[in-house]
Amino acid sequence: MKRRQALKHPIALVSMLVCVCCFFIVCVTVLKLPEAPTEEREIGLYPIMRSRKVSLQDVNLGKFGEMMLDMLPQDLAFTVFVPSEDALKRDLRLSVNDSLKPDKFNDTYAIVTRILGFSAVPLALYSANVQLGELVNYDSISGYPLYVSKDIDGMLVVNRIRSEMVDVTKKEIVVHVMDGVIMDAEFEQSVLSDYDAEED
Repeated sequence: MKRRQALKHPIALVSMLVCVCCFFIVCVTVLKLPEAPTEEREIGLYPIMRSRKVSLQDVNLGKFGEMMLDMLPQDLAFTVFVPSEDALKRDLRLSVNDSLKPDKFNDTYAIVTRILGFSAVPLALYSANVQLGELVNYDSISGYPLYVSKDIDGMLVVNRIRSEMVDVTKKEIVVHVMDGVIMDAEFEQSVLSDYDAEED
């Protein structure tokens, strides 16, 4: 009789342990533990920007940026790396007060069209589509290669030009405002040499 009771207790003990383990596993899988911080959050060099889609109505792209977007069909997906007005003034000497005058408008329009060719991609690319540490390659609508990566604060870097703002949307178009002008060296030289010739 005593022998039978001794056997019952170890079996009951093992059964209890199995039940507790199963309960613990179910709790962990259902109530998921919070994720550990990623590399991006651990490095504190820049404030972490949360990616959010911003409507173009809330952002001023400037006259040249608006010009670029007006050249694209609004119902097709494009990504445009639009240079800020400060970048256009600094890199190509384009200014709203001077470059949009009637006698210079056609030349300015041609320059902006070329810049659009270098900086527009026929797909929607949000900053969330690019992983930290990854380098992705796209061809612009003019065939110019664009190398896109993400900085640790969530900003995109395209051909070594850093963005000032990301994920601005206008219908199907995604806009990233850049602190520089994406273009090839030949085009840059021709624009700047034309500008220098005008000043002489």
